[in-house]
Amino acid sequence: MPGMDPTSLATAMMGAQMGQAQLAVAAMMMRMNADAAGSIVQVINAAQQNMNSLANVAAGVGQNLNISV
Repeated sequence: MPGMDPTSLATAMMGAQMGQAQLAVAAMMMRMNADAAGSIVQVINAAQQNMNSLANVAAGVGQNLNISV
């Protein structure tokens, strides 16, 4: 059985390194997506809490607010 050609060996090593780099980038992107999803949940929860606190405000409050400059 003859030995492996040095060019083929180098090509295989480069391919393995590229595959490893692609997996690292994919893992990083998955973590970023998970972090973003967690942030969205936090914003939705905060908005729900704000709406709950505004539910106790009397009817008509803020209706005639003048915001002209």
